Amino acid sequence: MADSFVQNIRANIVLYGALAANVGIGVAKFVAAGISGSSSMLTEGVHSCVDSGNQILMLYGQNQAKRPPDLQHPFGYGREVYFWSFVVAILIFAVGAGVSVYEGYQHIREPEELGSATLNYVVLAISALLEGSSWTIAVREFGKNKGKSSWWGAIHRSKDPSGFIVLFEDSAALVGLAIAAIGVWASHYFRDPRIDGVASILIGLLLALIASLLARESKGLLIGERAEPELVSKVHTLIDAHPAITAVNHVRTIHTAPDSIFVAISADFVDTLTMGEGEVIIADIEAHLRAEVPMLASIYIRPEKREAARLVVELPAHV
Repeated sequence: MADSFVQNIRANIVLYGALAANVGIGVAKFVAAGISGSSSMLTEGVHSCVDSGNQILMLYGQNQAKRPPDLQHPFGYGREVYFWSFVVAILIFAVGAGVSVYEGYQHIREPEELGSATLNYVVLAISALLEGSSWTIAVREFGKNKGKSSWWGAIHRSKDPSGFIVLFEDSAALVGLAIAAIGVWASHYFRDPRIDGVASILIGLLLALIASLLARESKGLLIGERAEPELVSKVHTLIDAHPAITAVNHVRTIHTAPDSIFVAISADFVDTLTMGEGEVIIADIEAHLRAEVPMLASIYIRPEKREAARLVVELPAHV
């Protein structure tokens, strides 16, 4: 039990690190906002609370996704994590961005006299340190699987939303802290508390942008994305190399979880094979594919004449 708990912590170190940072930061921001009357600090407190809730939802999604297949869901529950990542995007937009813009607007309409800025600066500095630590963990963990791709390319190709969600959130949090600090400073320097409200609105717009990007990436995963072209090409090559296969018509894949793939293969077999021989060969091919590509959780191989396959309007080969 203890070993399982430790393994779970290590597997989700990015989420746990971000959660711990955001809980502490959120409390500090609310205390500072209550004492100083700063709208941008209150907005940042809401931002941290939303981020904390998001990490809890992602951890819940990760746990639900581990459930084994059953009659109702024969391919398992792996895509639950995609659903919860989409919910996270909606929460960031509706709660984080919505509250920030509303609070900023109210502060501009009815500005309140600001208190001492010293406490705000202290909280912002501590928040930046904690958020920076969480951001560093997220960057390091995501960078391990980035390869030679650009950061944006790796995010777009990633099939594990937990990594890039925390990366987005922490990046937005650091930028938001900078905006809040500028807002607090400018409000005191120009003696105009409405500037703090403008900073709050800017933070809200930043969160809306981040939510839109997350929603777009999560949507693709939720409705189903193919495996990486390199993996599809490898499967195609392995099948094509078998002596009983005369042609590979197509290889279709879809992620059923970040680390689980369903593959459907149409191949033209040697005409002289009997049905019994074909069954044995298909079983051997499936075993070989699972050994070479462990992410293939479900494999479907359909014997089909190449001419017959061409009669159907299909996607290009290797897709």
